[in-house]
Amino acid sequence: MIDPSANIHPNAVIDAGATVGAGCSIGPFCSVGAGVVLGRNVTLKSHVALAGDTQIGDETVIWPFASVGSQPQDLKFAGEKTRLVIGKRNMIRESTSINPGTKGGGGITRIGDDCLFMLGSHVGHDCTVGNGVVMANNVALAGHVEVGDGAVIGGLSGVHQFCRVGRGAIIGASVIVVTDVIPFGSVVDERARLAGLNLVGLKRRGLDRAQIHALRHAYHALFYGEGTLKERAEKLLLEKDDPLIAEMVEFVLADTTRSICTPKRES
Repeated sequence: MIDPSANIHPNAVIDAGATVGAGCSIGPFCSVGAGVVLGRNVTLKSHVALAGDTQIGDETVIWPFASVGSQPQDLKFAGEKTRLVIGKRNMIRESTSINPGTKGGGGITRIGDDCLFMLGSHVGHDCTVGNGVVMANNVALAGHVEVGDGAVIGGLSGVHQFCRVGRGAIIGASVIVVTDVIPFGSVVDERARLAGLNLVGLKRRGLDRAQIHALRHAYHALFYGEGTLKERAEKLLLEKDDPLIAEMVEFVLADTTRSICTPKRES
């Protein structure tokens, strides 16, 4: 179904089973497959390929040569019905690829609202990406990755499958992330290590000096205190009645298949 207010270039190919919402603009040489649902005012610039059971939220803009919803890059995929759900007001730049889920990963890849996926970035199957996430040029998320709201991932970085990147974390350029990154953490080096908190991001979120100081104190207690990481986290959870500290500590204590990204120990 195509809304009569949509503007579709004559060289675009829209499958009869697709749904195109009001005010959409579809440029030349775009391909929109059956099962694709475009919300209101979605813009496809040109040469965009949309496939599968894919839902794209209102006011999202997709630039040329992006491939969204095509078969996941998983050798175990056997053609089962899976989904890709993308929220509102996302910017998906040139040559970005986003895959749907797989049966083994829950069957859905989900992206929130107001994200920016820069040129050549990739979101693998069964990922969950929150709101306001920024992935710079040529960033790649492997399958089953979770990225929290407001996280920023620097150019040419990669995140290993099943890793979690916490809310508000920042990952530097050319970093290979193979462990979970705590909320508000700052990660550097080729083989990722924690370098402190994302102080710029915390200030942009409107946290005052007292809140940031408390979070920094908790960070040092968590990673440089006595005992194991689990023991330090459990102790902090009992001692500190602060929602941001609790979020960071509960992230560390959560059941996960990956270890936690940690800083170098102070000598």
